[in-house]
Amino acid sequence: MQVIPVLDLLDGHAVRAIRGDRANYRPIQSSLCATSEPLAVARALVAATAAPALYVADLGAIMSREAHPSTLAALAASLTHSHAHFEPHGGPFEIWLDAGFADFPSMLAHLSRIAVASGSAHARIVPVFGSESLHSLDALREAEAAGYAPILSLDHRGRQLIAAPELAQALRSPASWPSRVIVMTLDQVGADAGPDLDTFNLIQSQAGQRSIIGAGGIRHRDDLDAAARSGAHAWLIASALHDGRLRTTDTTRSDAAT
Repeated sequence: MQVIPVLDLLDGHAVRAIRGDRANYRPIQSSLCATSEPLAVARALVAATAAPALYVADLGAIMSREAHPSTLAALAASLTHSHAHFEPHGGPFEIWLDAGFADFPSMLAHLSRIAVASGSAHARIVPVFGSESLHSLDALREAEAAGYAPILSLDHRGRQLIAAPELAQALRSPASWPSRVIVMTLDQVGADAGPDLDTFNLIQSQAGQRSIIGAGGIRHRDDLDAAARSGAHAWLIASALHDGRLRTTDTTRSDAAT
């Protein structure tokens, strides 16, 4: 199982996410670096995990406030260049970007702004469509047809799927899912409560050959091992890395064991 570090961006800082209460997120205080400057935090997270990807939540965009195309452009350029000399996981480094994409045109416009800000397309930026923001399943189909290999995030709170009523039923059907699906449980994020394996296992049991990725709740090595035993392809982690409760050796051993 791969560990995928998470960078939450808000108001020019990397912030600490707690239970999805975005209005109260504050700049991160991390054992990995002495600043909340996003590029420094991103580099520290990737260095600590040797991960093949970084999950980035552009919370300004998700909350319909200020998006961060210039910051994302700098991340794409820096992380790509720092990983250009080796690809230990057999593919290019990816940035998994959740920017509150509601549909394919808004996704395309956001990625175009990042490309303009950077002067060129650097890293492979993979769009993440969160069920809380998604307006239509057409977005997933159009992104797939355009070669973006989108990831669907099934967002939950209180073990209930967060989605528009007209989409919720369709999203519960695996037929609507792309090849990679995140099971996001917002209640568990930064809550020191452990992963929601019940919700994860329910979705995993329906997934067929899709890669299912967990998110939220990992506190320590035992949680990481339990997540790996569940059959997760990867797990999104932030707080335990920043707090030093997971070390580099923990994350690399988990990757090697599956």
